[in-house]
Amino acid sequence: MGMTSGLHERAMTTSLPEGDDSRAVLGQGLRGKAGGRVRAVFDWRRPHHWIAYGLGSGLSPWAPGTAGTLAAIPLYLLLHPLALGWYLLVLLGLFLVGLWACGKTARELDAHDPAPIVWDEVLGYLVTMTGAPSGWSWVLAGFALFRLFDIWKPWPIHVLDAKVEGGLGVILDDLLAGLLAWAALQGLVLVLG
Repeated sequence: MGMTSGLHERAMTTSLPEGDDSRAVLGQGLRGKAGGRVRAVFDWRRPHHWIAYGLGSGLSPWAPGTAGTLAAIPLYLLLHPLALGWYLLVLLGLFLVGLWACGKTARELDAHDPAPIVWDEVLGYLVTMTGAPSGWSWVLAGFALFRLFDIWKPWPIHVLDAKVEGGLGVILDDLLAGLLAWAALQGLVLVLG
């Protein structure tokens, strides 16, 4: 095994080419479509891995969805000053790139919505924070609300999560959680001003 960029190595099973000594192996154990155990593999040469794994945040052994949402905060802080139209246009671009990256990575792992793929959490948090006021209290409130809806998955989120495949299937449930969290956050803005 070659360089791991200083990251912890673990055993792997994946569909990436055998004999490739340039990948960093990180791991979230998860179940593939056939029920077998697979490991998330981070290959630094594959741009879709950088995106799908949220620059590596999704490879956290503890709460990868929360780690991915935390990784979204600096991106949100960069986008927050944009006018609403530009913010939404960038969000659309990130969504389209995410469809490709998440779909390709999920196919490599042979899993429907593997935990290490956290680009969906990044997008869901950015949806939550659309039009949010400035201030750390709102950043944290958006974080808490998004995590609540993402974990809870109220109807229709859990239904769509089970039925939609591919990159859209990975992302759609978190976009809907983001919309519900956005509505709750905007309600807080109206009440608390």
